[in-house]
Amino acid sequence: MAVDLFAGIPVNDHAAALAWYERLLGSPPTFVASDTEAVWELAEHRSVAVEQRPEHAGHAMHTIFVDDFDARIARIADRGLEPTKRETYPNGVRKAVYHDPDGNEIGFGGAPL
Repeated sequence: MAVDLFAGIPVNDHAAALAWYERLLGSPPTFVASDTEAVWELAEHRSVAVEQRPEHAGHAMHTIFVDDFDARIARIADRGLEPTKRETYPNGVRKAVYHDPDGNEIGFGGAPL
């Protein structure tokens, strides 16, 4: 069975969000769906979309589990963003949480060391 994921992130200001997510994700969007929506393909059939929807802005909560956790967090820091929170769970799984200008929560998780 194939599974695809298309996760939406509602924002107030599309242009400001676009710039912030380019810094977080390290690239321009994979494609621009419209004047108010941009999409990043994180892996095959797994995408996040930033869409101007002020009535819903600030309520997204997504965690992206990656195999290059330390390197990714370092690259994000090089682009000027720092996590608002870091956690290590009892099983050793690590998480770095970022909040966009609207308060949407985007986390990166990594396997135990």
